[in-house]
Amino acid sequence: MRINKDSEGYSNYIKESKRYKRNILVSQLLIFVGFIFLWEILANLNIIDTFLFSKPSDIFKLFLQYSENGQLFKHIGVSIYETVLGLVIGTILGILVAIMLWWSEKLSKILDPFLVVLNALPKTALAPIIIVWVGAGIKGIVVTAVTISVVVTILSAYNYFISVDEEKVKMLRSFGATKSQVLFKLILPANIANLINLTKINIGMAWVGVIVGEFLVSRNGIGYLIVYGSQVFRLDLVMMGVFVLAVCAWLMYAIVNIIEKIYNSR
Repeated sequence: MRINKDSEGYSNYIKESKRYKRNILVSQLLIFVGFIFLWEILANLNIIDTFLFSKPSDIFKLFLQYSENGQLFKHIGVSIYETVLGLVIGTILGILVAIMLWWSEKLSKILDPFLVVLNALPKTALAPIIIVWVGAGIKGIVVTAVTISVVVTILSAYNYFISVDEEKVKMLRSFGATKSQVLFKLILPANIANLINLTKINIGMAWVGVIVGEFLVSRNGIGYLIVYGSQVFRLDLVMMGVFVLAVCAWLMYAIVNIIEKIYNSR
């Protein structure tokens, strides 16, 4: 059934959909602004200890100070570079291994217990060992980020691949399709949306790996700012780092979300 985009019912549906999204956005902004306002008021009234929690006005002043001298953008650039590198390597490597597992059922059965154990290991706790093995600096931080995301990517992507309708797979094979044709004509196209969602999840995990790595060995980056602020008892610096981290993660998520919308609108 073809939808008449010029009909009044369709126009009303589009208007209602836009109004709903606008209301959601306004509600989110009101919650955020209300939280900041309440935080500032409680700090000014000495209801909460500014030494422990700081306050939004002090954090904003520090943000302007670090922005003016260029230090903040240097730290942001380093962290984003490490995160994007870890995200891309972890996601692509995980998908490639998942394809290998889908391709060979024997291999998937052999590696299944090892993947389960690796997934259960606390990767953040193992970060110091990983950095000792790989080396300090960007290399160690990126490997830490990859380690945190790659196993989850393998398990999730493999489950997506084997969940494709078996009847469709049998139909292609009945027409003489090779395994590579089934992969590229059915399995991967059917899971593009799932892989995009998996990338969204990996954004958070890549940031976790990068921040943990920067806590341990880096002299630059948002993680370094946070740990340095805690060491010198500058809680305004710590909170500024947390807010900057949240904004960077949200922007990366928003970019992937735009890509998803473009794909869905095709």
